[in-house]
Amino acid sequence: MSAPPDGLPVYRVLTGPDDATFCRRVSEAIALGYRLHEGPAVTFNGERVIVAQALLWPGAGDAPAD
Repeated sequence: MSAPPDGLPVYRVLTGPDDATFCRRVSEAIALGYRLHEGPAVTFNGERVIVAQALLWPGAGDAPAD
């Protein structure tokens, strides 16, 4: 398994308002090689929609080979 670039962790959760900036952050992580882990979590804070998206580096969490 290769490691994520720049010392980034294998598991990341990005959060923020549901806007173009958040979408770019998730898109940039995917372009680096991360994969979406499950669907996003979405909530409303009384003013705006807030989103959380978990990402995993490929191979992270795989069971070790025997």
